[in-house]
Order: sequence, then C-alpha cells, then structure tokens
Amino acid sequence: MPGPDMFVRIPKERVGVLIGPDGRIKKYIEDKLEVTLDIDTEGSVTIILSEKAQDPSLLLRAKDLVTAIGRGFKPETAFRLIRNEDEIFDMIDLRHIFGRSESDIRRIKSRIIGTEGKTRRLIEELTEADVVVYGHTIGIIGSFEQADAARNAIQMIIDGCEHHTMYNYLQKKRTELKKQKLQLWETPPEKK
Repeated sequence: MPGPDMFVRIPKERVGVLIGPDGRIKKYIEDKLEVTLDIDTEGSVTIILSEKAQDPSLLLRAKDLVTAIGRGFKPETAFRLIRNEDEIFDMIDLRHIFGRSESDIRRIKSRIIGTEGKTRRLIEELTEADVVVYGHTIGIIGSFEQADAARNAIQMIIDGCEHHTMYNYLQKKRTELKKQKLQLWETPPEKK
C-alpha cells in the first residue's frame, strides 16, 4: 500500500525540466526524498511518500521542490532544498495582489527584474537567496532569514517604494545577517 501523497500542478512547459534528460532529475528527487513522482504531460504531479520513508516532512519538501522547478527554478538551484534542510521555498503570487490585471503584473515584474536583470541580481547578492520571476509568480529559495529579507525587498517594490529605499533596506539587512553569522562563530565567554 502506497504512503501519503500530495498533488501539485506545474506549467506544461516545465514538465520536461522536472523529468530531466533520461529522467535523471525525477530519479534524483525520488531517491533523495524517498518519494515517487507521478507526472503527466499536462503538468499534474502526484507525489507519493515511500512506505520506507522515516520522515513524513520529506513529502512537504518534495512538494516545495517540485513547485520551485515548476515556477522557473533550474533544478540545480532548487536542489538547495535537498542539500540543506534549513533552506525554504517561498512564493509570491502577484494575482493575489493585483487580481487579473495583466498590466499591473507586468509593471511590477519589470520593476522586480530591473534593467537587464540588475534589481533581481542585487536582491540575490544582498540576501544570498535565489529569486526567479516566472509567469505571475516570484519564487525565492534560501534560509529563512535570506528568504524573509528577499520577500520584504520584493514587497517594498510591490508597495511602490523607490529602488534606492529597497537597496538601503537590503544593505542594512545584509549587515545584520553577517553579524548574526559572526556571533555564531564566536566562542562563548568561559564561566568562572
């Protein structure tokens, strides 16, 4: 009897990316996360947890991974979710903010991407998160802190902030994140 399952829809044009050459991407996900992926050509994906899987959260991680690839991430980037269990996938659906207004969605996507991709690249560099703008969504992969900083920066753009205001926020956030990393490496004072 198969284990628990989940259902995900991805765009048809991303099915081939999820399967990969000779099925390698699909097999890698199945092996690493102890799941079976049942993928049809229309983009319906059923994720079934193996009976042998010790950790039920693997099903949720597989769902995030499949969704990330479906929303435009390269598989190698999405594999951050496998390599480090502290990494998360976050997604902003612009239709939830702007409804069906294609012109508003296009305008915000352009502001997030920036001229020749500069804004998106700066968000990635300053937060160390990966960001993909695909269709009506913005996907983010990183640690909780990285994803949160990237989401806040993107939300600032959505809210109409000037780009320099968002860059200033990201510079401050980057300094905070670096301080936190340094504090993790400092040795605690010895007790007397």
